[in-house]
Amino acid sequence: MAERDYASTPVSDDLNLRDIIAGLAQDLTDLRSGKISPAEAQARAAVAKQIWNGARIYLQAIKTIEARAKPVGEIEKSEPAP
Repeated sequence: MAERDYASTPVSDDLNLRDIIAGLAQDLTDLRSGKISPAEAQARAAVAKQIWNGARIYLQAIKTIEARAKPVGEIEKSEPAP
């Protein structure tokens, strides 16, 4: 099993990614048993894909912001951005 990433865990918890994974697994079960149509399963998968894209963008934004972050004292000493 992969090592748990404790830095991103709060984000995955905030975005309820475990629930999304469980929902996709249930959708597959429902599709196989005929409870939902292939079109409905495809629509649900498309929504899940957009949620994953949003989570990826969110995590990338946090990474970018944190990489450029400075302690408050250094911000006051630096020149203004162009």
